[in-house]
Amino acid sequence: MTAGEHESPRPGLLLTRSFIADYVRNPVNLVVLVLVPLVFVVVAARSLADAMELLGGKIGPALETVTAGWAAGFLSSLAMYFQVRSARAADRRMLIAGLPPVRLIAARAGTGLLLAGLVSAVALIALALRTGIEDPGRVVVGTLMFALIYLAIGAVVGVVIANPVNGAVVILLIWMVDVFFGPGGSGGDKPVSRFFPTHFVTLWMVDLPSHHGGRLGDLGIAAGWVIGAGVVCAGVLAASSRTGGRSRPASSQFTTALRLGLVDLRRNPVLLVLLVVVPAVFVLLAKATTPARTLIVAVTDNGISSSRSFWFPEVHAGTMAPIAVGALAALAGMFVVVDTAEGDRRLRVAGYRTGVAVAARLSVVAAAVMVICAATLAVTATVFNARQWVGFAAANLGLGTTYALIGVIIGPLVGRVAGVFIAFLVPFLDLGIAQSPMLRPIPAAWAQALPGYGWTKVLFDTGLTQHFDQTGPLLAGLGWLGILTAAAGLVLSHGRRR
Repeated sequence: MTAGEHESPRPGLLLTRSFIADYVRNPVNLVVLVLVPLVFVVVAARSLADAMELLGGKIGPALETVTAGWAAGFLSSLAMYFQVRSARAADRRMLIAGLPPVRLIAARAGTGLLLAGLVSAVALIALALRTGIEDPGRVVVGTLMFALIYLAIGAVVGVVIANPVNGAVVILLIWMVDVFFGPGGSGGDKPVSRFFPTHFVTLWMVDLPSHHGGRLGDLGIAAGWVIGAGVVCAGVLAASSRTGGRSRPASSQFTTALRLGLVDLRRNPVLLVLLVVVPAVFVLLAKATTPARTLIVAVTDNGISSSRSFWFPEVHAGTMAPIAVGALAALAGMFVVVDTAEGDRRLRVAGYRTGVAVAARLSVVAAAVMVICAATLAVTATVFNARQWVGFAAANLGLGTTYALIGVIIGPLVGRVAGVFIAFLVPFLDLGIAQSPMLRPIPAAWAQALPGYGWTKVLFDTGLTQHFDQTGPLLAGLGWLGILTAAAGLVLSHGRRR
């Protein structure tokens, strides 16, 4: 064997090492890849299991073990998406320079596998610390299956969708439908959920036979999903590897900057469609899959506080709408700022004042929030009858603006990769867990310090009662809005000066 044959694997390993080094060049990316699954599994596992059981899930407490797979899958998908999208230009330059496509594909796939292995390991460690692992074989293999299947989903979305905010929203939609309306959630064992990516993986992971897996069984079909995901991932990676001055008045500056920002937002029609489709799917599926039972919520009506019973199918869509608004607003706020940083620098060179440019950028974020709220409320109105519609709409707008500002702050500080993880985690823990009326009639004392507390209290008051009685929570929500507006202005101003 010649020396060249001995050295042939080295370039692939060097490429993989380079890709990993590029990914962790921003150390926040690595920290978030470790922190998010830890927080997700340790903090949210028990609450998620309770929520899924309330929604009609049949798995019960064993569902806590599946949360490791959920965290690994979501993070693997996003990590692979940014692997595919952020390096396409560099990959093409390497191919033009003579790098064999097989070697590039292997290096990209190897990088994705390493990242998937990392988040899976962290999620499993968190699960072991949180509840222990009774059946390590099933749980470890099942978690890796989640990560591998979603690795392929991230690769496909990365090839098909170029804009990162669109890609992140699509991945979030796929994950939410798979998790919340699959066998672990309100979808139960309905025929449609059998076509979800991790239906059979979930059932095998908790040792709950589906009895519709045929001769292959649940493990066989789950393995088929993993193999198919690997083939698809290799295919899409192969497909993607083919080459082939003078200052003007401030008012005029603001108008021009705002118009350019809105034009840029309008040039992304896919995002505008997603901002309508995602809340529609989320709210309508919540309505369609809600179990027929009552829900106890602590409310105050005309000064009288009590725990009242509501028919769950009638109010569930109204309680889910704020989660869709908060999550989408955080992502939109983050990407509007991150993706326009270069344009803001050009405005500064052109003589635009810092305060004017910042105000224009925040106005574009506000426009995106209004689109999200309008789309969500239009769908919600078809399945939920709020008692005070004006107040309910205003509270959704306040909540959306609050989380959009959080996204504005997150993006410039940590970058788009880590920012997506954080923008997903914060509203999920706050709105989906801490403030959820499905888990407890009254939020815990620590939850009252979170940004979503005041707005959700106003939302439940305006949505479920005839009289407004939440002046204190409203002031708390407005206080958060003022603090975050000032913080966002400082972050954007600092970024422009730098």
